[in-house]
Amino acid sequence: MLLARNRNFRLLFSATSVSNLGDGVSALAVPWLATLLTRDPLLIALVPFAGSLPWMLFAIPAGAVVDRSDRRALMVRADVLRVLLTMGIVALALRMPEGGGALPVMALAGLAFLLGSAEVVRDNAAQTFLPAVVEPGDLEAANGQLWSAEQVAGHFVGPPLAGLLIAWAVPAPFLLDAVTFALAAWLVWAISVPRRVAPVRRRFWEELGEGWRWLRGQALLFRLAVMLGLINFVHMASLTVLVLFSQEILGLSAAGHGVLLAVGAGGAVLGGVLGPRVSARFGATATVRLALCLMPLPFFMLGLGASPLLAGLALVLEAVAAMLWNIVTVSWRQRIIPDALLGRVNALYRFFGWGMMPLGALAGGALVALAEPGLGREMALRMPYVLGGAGMLALALYGIARLRF
Repeated sequence: MLLARNRNFRLLFSATSVSNLGDGVSALAVPWLATLLTRDPLLIALVPFAGSLPWMLFAIPAGAVVDRSDRRALMVRADVLRVLLTMGIVALALRMPEGGGALPVMALAGLAFLLGSAEVVRDNAAQTFLPAVVEPGDLEAANGQLWSAEQVAGHFVGPPLAGLLIAWAVPAPFLLDAVTFALAAWLVWAISVPRRVAPVRRRFWEELGEGWRWLRGQALLFRLAVMLGLINFVHMASLTVLVLFSQEILGLSAAGHGVLLAVGAGGAVLGGVLGPRVSARFGATATVRLALCLMPLPFFMLGLGASPLLAGLALVLEAVAAMLWNIVTVSWRQRIIPDALLGRVNALYRFFGWGMMPLGALAGGALVALAEPGLGREMALRMPYVLGGAGMLALALYGIARLRF
């Protein structure tokens, strides 16, 4: 019903779907391209590290930029920039040297870093733009539909499509990615909302300080930000080695790996549909606690199992838990943060929540590299999942004790 009655939300929903289709294609294609260039887990980890590092470096200043600027225009410019950068990956894939090596991996990591920088601006602008598109009472429904669209396009359709495209031609998925960014930019440009009156500009650090003081005054919001950082650290440590785990332990091809990711996305779709209903029925606190209780299970299932079917079920559970967490916490954040501070506080929150991702990516690759000489390749590839499950269990116990909405 929200899609039927709100044209601007339809356009934003369509842009999110198209953009995340490209993200889903590149989510498989970029690490797979890295494995074609090298088998060194540390070099492979360098690519997701570079792609997520901008969340640590630029999330906070990006929040101030978002509060000062036209958020719709920022989203369009970021997507246009991503078109150009993705064409750089196409050029790299076309000129992929025989036997690969460290230099092309470094080039791929550099492009991933620039793409991640554009994503920081685009995503911060998008989350702060949504309250201008829908009414406050529609935020849970809107976020649930956007998260579901992101998962269907980015994880259910994108990875299998990427596997098929790689089998046809390595540059093909990146060409599709560039087209999706261009289409997303056009759809956002077509959204019609009243021009936002930006607040009077002050000194940059003074504006950032105002956002920091507001965040620190909200104990629950700050606690959620730190917890999200730890969750994403563990998630990235396991995700970094998933492509090697899929190839070497599960024995999957690029297409098979894409299907595995698509199966996991089914859980995200389920979580996106059920999340608003669960939250409305049982409340925000119970929903977040349920998410935290589910989070350790997928890591233990992957760390102790060796079946593609079990791995798919693990990814389903992980996606359900993530959707339950996101629908509650993102909607609550959008509702309580004043519009004048939304960009800065949201960026600070995501600095804590997403800034740990590059460290997690490096930690995953380093853990495998350090464990392999003593434990062997297979046990080393399992270590990020076993240790990650223990870490998620500790976070679940803490969250049950300390989180009250």
